[in-house]
Amino acid sequence: MICFSHITFAYPNQPPIFQDFNWQVEPGEAWAVIGPSGCGKSTLLYLAAGLRRPGAGHVSVAGQPVPRPRASTGLVLQDFGLLPWATVWENAALVMRMGQFYRDKRVPGDTPRPYPRPDITPDQVNRWLARLGIADQRDKYPNQISGGQRQRTAIARSLLQQPNLLLMDEPFSSLDALTREDLQRLTLELRQETGVTTVIVTHNIEEAVYLGRRILVLGRAPNRETYAVENAGAGTLDFRGQPAYQQKCTELRAVLAAGQDTK
Repeated sequence: MICFSHITFAYPNQPPIFQDFNWQVEPGEAWAVIGPSGCGKSTLLYLAAGLRRPGAGHVSVAGQPVPRPRASTGLVLQDFGLLPWATVWENAALVMRMGQFYRDKRVPGDTPRPYPRPDITPDQVNRWLARLGIADQRDKYPNQISGGQRQRTAIARSLLQQPNLLLMDEPFSSLDALTREDLQRLTLELRQETGVTTVIVTHNIEEAVYLGRRILVLGRAPNRETYAVENAGAGTLDFRGQPAYQQKCTELRAVLAAGQDTK
């Protein structure tokens, strides 16, 4: 699904964050990405989303290069990314309107269509709002609803794209503990229902272990090698209460405390 092949990336006038770095994500996998601040977690996600381009090497998704964002990649951000002047329904339906606007837009060659599907319907918007438990908030504006409801709106908008890849950049970090755990469970339920390949960036050890069946640990830049922690027990709603969960949290905490060097 995602292939990073010998990529090197640096921001202007900065040392490289990734150097000759390789990473592979198979279809249907659930990854968490964790590491110290400034190690390149969000940059990794932006490269996969087509929002950044490597200086060297190649990034491909579903066998295709990603020189720009693709319609079948959903992206959920920490700050929700909602339009403050639009209602919950209008924010979720934004991809429907974009699909209709770009209905006749043609893309040359075999480049995947970067625009949302043109056949998304209002009924689909309503169904996702109901599924995410925010149908009764549809006519409210972002400043009139809670942080958890705003994030549910952002997730609804992403899932309306019918993505085969869902990228989440610290999506629950600004929420209170109970809301965060509720949305973590919702993420697992949605993965079970849709089978979408998922990559979530987080700085929270417990969240990484709960959501990631494979956990990519990044070290201080530049990252040159892939260090992955296997976490086969993740993916079930009751995993948090099992001894294996606590053991894996302890293991991951030790890896991070030791400053796992991926150079």
